[in-house]
Amino acid sequence: MSNEWDEFFRRFRRFPFGFFERYWEDFFREFEEEFKRIEEMVPKELVKERRTEKGVERIIGPFVYGYSITIGPDGRPIIREFGNIKPRLGRRPLELKGEREPLVDVIPEENVIRVVAELPGVDKNDIQLNVTEKTLIIKVDTPERKYYKEVELPEEVESEGAKATYKNGVLEVVLNKKKGKPKGISIKVE
Repeated sequence: MSNEWDEFFRRFRRFPFGFFERYWEDFFREFEEEFKRIEEMVPKELVKERRTEKGVERIIGPFVYGYSITIGPDGRPIIREFGNIKPRLGRRPLELKGEREPLVDVIPEENVIRVVAELPGVDKNDIQLNVTEKTLIIKVDTPERKYYKEVELPEEVESEGAKATYKNGVLEVVLNKKKGKPKGISIKVE
């Protein structure tokens, strides 16, 4: 072991800048390998190529990740993630999706449930909405933008009478709550 260290220091004294040069070469080689590994994970719809004067230019992305923190009615924080990247703990790879998950707020009111979603950069005719008793699906699939979100609703809703508006990149959907079960009638005992 001592001979290995002696050899290292002997070489370092003779070529001190060669040591740093090799260190940086190794660093940049590993950096390039990591980028190649990440590039292989990118969904094909996030890779675009275009011809320029200098040749073919590859554009990868966009990559979006964000979160929103609000305080729920019980006083506890509610954390919602949005975007097309889901971070992972440790050395596990990122989860990349071709479509973005929009930021969505679900606001229960007395007779309706209001769902507000941020969908910037789309035309209202490209927005597809599908509602069941407990779920609202928001989907946009255009060459420029892709959004997808399944929203779990806090109460059952009626699909008839639903209204949706879109203005300045914000979608608002108003869903009527399902009428409660008949409470019955009281019966007089004779």
